[in-house]
Amino acid sequence: MNRPPMLISACLMGIECRYDGCGQALPELDALMTLCQLIPVCPEQLGGLPTPRTPSERRCGRVVTRDGADVTDAFRRGAAQACRIARLYGVRLALLKARSPSCGHGEIYDGSFTGRRVPGSGVTAEALAAMGVAVYSEADTEALIDAIKME
Repeated sequence: MNRPPMLISACLMGIECRYDGCGQALPELDALMTLCQLIPVCPEQLGGLPTPRTPSERRCGRVVTRDGADVTDAFRRGAAQACRIARLYGVRLALLKARSPSCGHGEIYDGSFTGRRVPGSGVTAEALAAMGVAVYSEADTEALIDAIKME
């Protein structure tokens, strides 16, 4: 079986790159590794942000930290780098961290830092989708595995 290349949020592989300095390996990681060539990315790090870092959320088209700093440019740089990696590897699939202001797909936090969720996507998820990459959230991992198996 030819394993298709797939971008995956590095934190979902257990790499300690989340805003809080932790990783969160998916239980389905072994199954994904047998089906795809996984290419880990952390758009926040690719955009130049440190780990750990102050939590950020999308608000009015911008990305701001909990203490009010505008980090939109770093998120855009990271998205551009993730898209470049996707083009270099011919990536058509991405599995990204749910609700992240960078990687969230379909649902993100509303920018109030209260835990309220709204429809929307993160900067990188939007950019990848715009270039034709099928973006999945970690909540959709089982559906993604089923879709790959059917190909």
